[in-house]
Amino acid sequence: MPQVVPPTERRNPRTADIDTLESREVLRLLREEDARAVEAVGAAGDQLARAVDEAHLRLNRGGTVHYFGAGASGRLAVLDATEITPTFGAARGLFTAHFAGGLAAVTDSSVDQEDAEALGAADAAVLDEASVAIGITASGSTPYVAGALRAARAAGALTVLVTCNPDAPLRELAKINVVAATGPEALTGSTRLKAGTATKVILNSFSTALMIKAGRTYGNLMVGLVATNAKLGERAVSLLVEATGEEEARCRAVLAEADGDIPEALVRLLTGCSAERARTALERHPGVRAAVAALADAG
Repeated sequence: MPQVVPPTERRNPRTADIDTLESREVLRLLREEDARAVEAVGAAGDQLARAVDEAHLRLNRGGTVHYFGAGASGRLAVLDATEITPTFGAARGLFTAHFAGGLAAVTDSSVDQEDAEALGAADAAVLDEASVAIGITASGSTPYVAGALRAARAAGALTVLVTCNPDAPLRELAKINVVAATGPEALTGSTRLKAGTATKVILNSFSTALMIKAGRTYGNLMVGLVATNAKLGERAVSLLVEATGEEEARCRAVLAEADGDIPEALVRLLTGCSAERARTALERHPGVRAAVAALADAG
């Protein structure tokens, strides 16, 4: 029986002569293919929203999110997971990216172990019923991801497959399948291109929507950002000014009193309450908006 070639590995007729074109035309074709990838993500919106909602329920039970991937897909997962703490102030470990072959393989593809199904299962051994396991594979067939999803399902974790193949062999291992049908790449089989674009959009959207639901933003302001340098410190002050309309000097002073904790400073500025009441409200009602509402109800 002939082997079925996944759509991501097939030849793209729109770019068959790309090597004969001037640079501007090459770039135009690449851009058009990326646009198709973003459109494909839009078609997966319902399943992506379901993944966000079900993951939110797990995190409310103390769960964590785990990405499993290899190659370009896995590297994008590492990038997304790494940005969660500085962007949203979430605890380290809330999002973890497991890469086939470990950290060394992230920068050296020669030690990538995407065919190691047993390694995927071993990496997923830390999961439990509150966990969220997201397998990321453009072709939908990576053995490392298969091992991880199979072990995750056995542990009772929520299982999600992110793929660019509507007929992904691993789809039966996941409760939710987020499929961006991107089709053939501009360069045959180079899934760092269109499939990579779709994967990045999916992961960015998933993690950002999940953190918004967790109350880690105020409107579209990143109130959870960690000011690890001078630039971010100034951004924190500007954020408070933007959110409250208070003078910069006032915002800077309250932020300093809160030891740089933006949510605490923001709750104080919005309500006029004490630092202690702001901290208590945030502990009991995660999210600035929820804490402010609770303080208003309390009078």
